[in-house]
Amino acid sequence: MQILLVEDDRPLAKALQQALQEQQHTVNAVGSGEAALHIINTETPDIVILDLGLPDIDGIEVLKKTRKKHPDLPILVLTARSDLDDRIIGLDSGADDYLAKPFEMTELFARLRVLERRLSTANSTDICINNVTLNSNNNSVTLNNKELELSRKEYMLLKSLMENAGRIQTRSTLERRLYSWDEEVASNALEVHVHHLRKKLGSDFIKTVRGVGYKVEARK
Repeated sequence: MQILLVEDDRPLAKALQQALQEQQHTVNAVGSGEAALHIINTETPDIVILDLGLPDIDGIEVLKKTRKKHPDLPILVLTARSDLDDRIIGLDSGADDYLAKPFEMTELFARLRVLERRLSTANSTDICINNVTLNSNNNSVTLNNKELELSRKEYMLLKSLMENAGRIQTRSTLERRLYSWDEEVASNALEVHVHHLRKKLGSDFIKTVRGVGYKVEARK
């Protein structure tokens, strides 16, 4: 999943970005409400993590403006505002979930997994298609109950395809989910990752939709 992190505290943003990347997410970070609205409206992420205490626009306003144009975009609010009334305002303004600072990273990861499942065709942390099982809790993949060694990008690509089994994933969508803004992307990078996955999973598991992208067939 591609996550947009909106947090003006740079040390915290850097720590969150690193932790989320270690959980096999692609993370882009901005430090202001205006920047967040621009990105959301031009390059919509899969999930937004939004701090309410921004330097230019109150996070609640960012939330309300985002909801008008993107009613289904999952938004997890982070804030130091711990009063119950503030939480209610955040949820009433369109937040899908609310996490008060300070918080444990494991709780953040768990809440993101819930939001991820809402976006995918999967309804649990185990996605099983034919003889391939992907577990998003421990970021593992097994083939015929034998664990496979996948690179970070291979895992992220396979996860995106399996979470959307039966749906065609375009090249641009997959590249956006695999690479953050500061990463250089070779023109054939996606094809290379698909090639390596096919060698490990079998040539028929990932289907090519010529001129469009790739897909994994829905479980039978």
